[in-house]
Amino acid sequence: MSIASLDAARYDVAVIGAGILGLATARELARRGERRIVVIDKEHTRAMHQTGHNSGVIHSGLYYAPGSAKARLCVAGRRLLLEFCNENGIAHDLCGKLVVAVAERELPALEALYERGTANGLDGLRLIEAAEIRDIEPSVRGLRAIWVPEAGIVNFRDVALALARDTPGAASRLGARVVGLRVSPDDVEVRTTDGVVRAEYVVACAGLQSDRIARMTGAPAEPRIIPFRGDYYVLRPERASLVRGLVYPVPDPRFPFLGIHFTRRIDGAVWLGPNAVLAFAREGYRRRDLSVSDLAEAVGYRGFRRLAMKYWRTGLAELARDLSKGRFLEALRRYVPELRADDLLPGPSGVRAQAIDADGRMLDDFAFDHADRVLNVRNAPSPAATSSLALAKEVVDRLERLRSGAPAPA
Repeated sequence: MSIASLDAARYDVAVIGAGILGLATARELARRGERRIVVIDKEHTRAMHQTGHNSGVIHSGLYYAPGSAKARLCVAGRRLLLEFCNENGIAHDLCGKLVVAVAERELPALEALYERGTANGLDGLRLIEAAEIRDIEPSVRGLRAIWVPEAGIVNFRDVALALARDTPGAASRLGARVVGLRVSPDDVEVRTTDGVVRAEYVVACAGLQSDRIARMTGAPAEPRIIPFRGDYYVLRPERASLVRGLVYPVPDPRFPFLGIHFTRRIDGAVWLGPNAVLAFAREGYRRRDLSVSDLAEAVGYRGFRRLAMKYWRTGLAELARDLSKGRFLEALRRYVPELRADDLLPGPSGVRAQAIDADGRMLDDFAFDHADRVLNVRNAPSPAATSSLALAKEVVDRLERLRSGAPAPA
């Protein structure tokens, strides 16, 4: 089909972003009877960025403030995700998670986290002592832990591709980077590097590019996306038996990052990490990846500078651990003392799209805004993959309110 004929096409809804949330949103639109849907992405294949670099953890809803969108949609999304995996033959494993306190000072935060998980309605949640930690994970040492039986693992790229297959009526425009949006009284003109798409409405699930897409519509400039790279090591295969499931530290409540942890993958590999350092490019998965314009935009943003000034000690500690395998190993050995340096092999990395406001606050919850005919997902970090099917329902509900002229919810 020629570009000219593609340019003539007009859709009811164009979804920008072929990650797991964009694909789940297209599927939800189709399930509600939408006929003319197109998914647009600058990459030539789906699920290339946050979805394809995801650790693969099915979150339970333990961490999130009761009543928040994250808590509500993670709990609902986990249930929908498991149903979808079962219906589509997608391998997954509810292997469970331990959140382990290794120092007395961590015990109050551990108990507060247990109370939060209980308030969020998690089933089977238990506070356990050191002996039971060893029963569940023989190589792990700690004072107390929370046992989270509802946590599990899956390959989220497999889920994303299955979502695309489950939406056969949706068109795809891959390899089409969005370079401009023009809203008229009748439709939205989406200008891409592969021609023009016209749609009555647009939903932007653009992840690492979400703030840039939003600005094209005249939406507020803030919050802005700051990319944080997380690097993993992989446990040497013959030592993978050291970890049976998921082992996490007690998180620092000031940050949305969960700290260095142990993640068994659905293929049997065990990932160790990640750290959290500023990425020098929006999609910079390697230390040497550099985009001068991306980096200048990040460090030039007053919100990031305020964040950096407030947490510079934490930032330096993360950077030191990123550059030193010994420091990384030291952090891991707090939980699995028998680990050795030669157990750690170089592993993959991911980049988290973290929204930060002008005052330097990291947005903790999912966030949306809209301009005329365009709904923007402004912040959808973890647990967005686990939540994706429920989050897609939320997105489409908001789109329907936008279409009807009803006021947007808070």
